[in-house]
Amino acid sequence: MNSVKRRGVTRLAAVILTTGLAAGGTVATAGGASADEAPQNQGGVIATLGRITAGGGAVVHDRRKTGNVMAGLFEMKVEGGGALQTYCIDILTNTVDGAKYKETGWNESSLHANKNAGKIRWILQHSYPQVNDLAALATTSGAGTLDANTAAAGTQVAIWRYSDNVDVEAKNPAAEKLADYLYKSAENVEEPKASLTLTPPAVSGRSGQKIGPVTVHTNASSVTVAPSGDAAGQGVKVVDKAGKPVTSTGNGGELYFDVPAGAPDGSVTLKATAATKVPVGRAFIGNHTKTQTMILAGSSESTVSAAATANWATKGAIPALSAKKNCEKGGVEITADNKGDQPFTFELEDRKHTVRPGGSETVLVKVGEDQAYKFTITGPNGLSRTFSGILDCKTAETGSTGGSTGGTATPSATPTPASGKTTSGTTTGTSGSATGGDLATTGSSSATPVIAGVAIALVVVGGGAVFLLRRKKTVGGE
Repeated sequence: MNSVKRRGVTRLAAVILTTGLAAGGTVATAGGASADEAPQNQGGVIATLGRITAGGGAVVHDRRKTGNVMAGLFEMKVEGGGALQTYCIDILTNTVDGAKYKETGWNESSLHANKNAGKIRWILQHSYPQVNDLAALATTSGAGTLDANTAAAGTQVAIWRYSDNVDVEAKNPAAEKLADYLYKSAENVEEPKASLTLTPPAVSGRSGQKIGPVTVHTNASSVTVAPSGDAAGQGVKVVDKAGKPVTSTGNGGELYFDVPAGAPDGSVTLKATAATKVPVGRAFIGNHTKTQTMILAGSSESTVSAAATANWATKGAIPALSAKKNCEKGGVEITADNKGDQPFTFELEDRKHTVRPGGSETVLVKVGEDQAYKFTITGPNGLSRTFSGILDCKTAETGSTGGSTGGTATPSATPTPASGKTTSGTTTGTSGSATGGDLATTGSSSATPVIAGVAIALVVVGGGAVFLLRRKKTVGGE
């Protein structure tokens, strides 16, 4: 290493991969980071949880927890404009007051291993609020008479039977009849496509060339695209395959980063935005917060967005870095592509990986369920990417906070405060179940994850790069 240092080509950067989840804390990281925060999901909607707008009481009889719970339809406010309606698909997990949620595919949620996920979407398509003729719904289901509250309660109960495999019944007879009808009639239908995604989320290449393509996938009629603010100063443009500048495109559009020859080595981010209705059945998980997983029941025209990054250089290793959750394998997959003329080598958990020029390597980093993670990867030419989130791939086996002592037949008028009052109309902190435990309250927890540390070191050698990861035990860590 001394000879390398004398040539002045060694760089040392800290990469933090943090895991661990503790109730009642805040996110903590080791040292300040100046790295760019990479896109946290493949794109779509970011929304804030609001109140239950319609619903009623239900009773759960389960080996895990037994007691009363509120079954109802939530509202969400979309960042940038728009509104969503959602049902819960994780009955034993609390909601967090004011939690931000992000749209995601079933493969990154508790639905990834649920063989009945398609039946849940069928229920959403054939009940309230997608079916707003409640008289017709009552006739079809044999429920007698339905209003918004009983329709929402019955729909939620039917969903829970498939999402959580739980024995639950609505207190209202009409709602219970609707739940039985929906549960027995449901058929498997396909997963909905995302409202907006860009693939791949990261590309790389040589300056003086078009870098890409990045493909747009959307149900919107038109998508606006623009590079980050510093792109103009670097002379970087977003173009199509023919090299024509692009400011808007549609589904299937292919975008390239046109980087002029002689441009200093660097990177830029492309942002795509659109206004569209999010497809019914899309999953919503907490954005850096452990909270109850939701599924979309209805959408106004809402702002959706996605991002992709490009990294370029004139020579050496030119990596493109991205990460995504893999619920099936229980971790986060880190992908490194190398469009340079020298190998890109990294060592992860005592195993060395070398990405040849023009090649790609994907490595799985195991993360425990409900554990937060954050890591920053620093590479040549000033490349720096940070990825963070929480692995939330399963429905809860037990409620995380105190009890439910008798859900009411009407929803709470306000979102859940941190003090323990719940959107469901139940109260936390008591022990009211027949088993001595308590159901999660659908809207009550202020718990946030605390991240413990695992260190990673990065060394750049010549035109390539070497990543070193060493796990070390920490209090509250793995």
